[in-house]
Amino acid sequence: MFLIRRAKLDDTATLVKLARMVHFINLPADREILANKILQSRAAFAKAAGIEIDDQPLPPPKVKPGPTGVKSSLADRLVPHIPNQSPHLKPASSQPLKGRKATRHTPILPTPPAASPPALPASQAAGLSASKTDTFMFILEDTESQACLGTSQILAHMGGPGNPNLSFKLSKKQFFSQSLQFGATHIVATLYLDESGPSELGGLILQPSYRNHKARLGRLLSLVRFHFIALHRNLFSDRLIAELMAPISPDGQNLLWEYLGRRFINLTYGEADRFCQYSREFMLALLPREEIYLTLLPPEARSVIGEVGPETLPARRMLEKIGFRYKDFVDPFDGGPHLEANTAEIKLVRDTQSLKLGEPIPANAAKRRGIVSHLADDGEFIAAELEYSDDKGIIRLTKESMKSLNVEPGMTLGATPLDGKDSVRKPPSGRKRA
Repeated sequence: MFLIRRAKLDDTATLVKLARMVHFINLPADREILANKILQSRAAFAKAAGIEIDDQPLPPPKVKPGPTGVKSSLADRLVPHIPNQSPHLKPASSQPLKGRKATRHTPILPTPPAASPPALPASQAAGLSASKTDTFMFILEDTESQACLGTSQILAHMGGPGNPNLSFKLSKKQFFSQSLQFGATHIVATLYLDESGPSELGGLILQPSYRNHKARLGRLLSLVRFHFIALHRNLFSDRLIAELMAPISPDGQNLLWEYLGRRFINLTYGEADRFCQYSREFMLALLPREEIYLTLLPPEARSVIGEVGPETLPARRMLEKIGFRYKDFVDPFDGGPHLEANTAEIKLVRDTQSLKLGEPIPANAAKRRGIVSHLADDGEFIAAELEYSDDKGIIRLTKESMKSLNVEPGMTLGATPLDGKDSVRKPPSGRKRA
């Protein structure tokens, strides 16, 4: 059987191997960064359960110098060293867990000091830490071997007031000569600062040998994120984005960065990508605010803008199928497309319900199939795609399924039907569903 659970530190080595298969900015192939993200994820799941974890970050990694002609990289100088401390678990308050709203945590990762000139004013630069958000890392596990087969993520808020999320907005400029009687259309890129704090989906990767599995495991890794968002809407934004990776060369290089980004930020693609895990201030400080005519770039660099690599194409198709759209925003590093959707308009989110678990049923009585999950009081999350029945706010599972999820009658479970049957309660008369 295959289960979805939260990431744990024991998964770090496997996650590093998975990250090396494909280049994702939010799944770097770095043991220390991934370990910190796992700690941050543990605190986020605990927050969703209504408790607070006082995890301290692991020592931040060092970035090896690239071919920039300096003895130590920029990221190496800017990221502070914080000693490791043992994690402790403590209640958020003396109030009972049930029905209590979680309080916001101190970020797990450190906020680096401002970079060398040109720098922003302290009041503006202070909020540009990439770590100031709740990060949820999901793991796909084979229960027989207990092996980590894949992962996916949700970032609760990408940026916010004073901490913008950066992208390039593409637009057309048309020129026409009356005397020559012909013209030209140019695509220009303008740095766009989004302070609305959308929730981001990312970090989805599955081991290659399981990508054509009959259980459609990649689909489960992707859809469990919408299931979780629906169950904890207060933790997430009303807008979802997915920042997809543009094509990357086998040696980890990106043509748009080499021909554009590196002209303004003298770091290798790997160095810049790595430091983005701690701060985006250097992008805001060094990238130009003026329109950039992409016509000036060579064709091979322009060809990656708005495109994805073959390993990301299935994820793009899946997201577009459920309602995500490309609106001419691309990543300022590699030119990958940014897709977006309104959270309330995603059918998976609308269809998800919280239900009380009833007494077990025989297998032939389970008439539905979908994602069923349980979030324990200590923040442990477990989910699976399985058969169930639901009626009048009660969900019933087989004894085998209850054992796999480690749940008992009376517990509250989340359920997202995937069988195409309409189980969503109609909104009250006179009101339209958002």
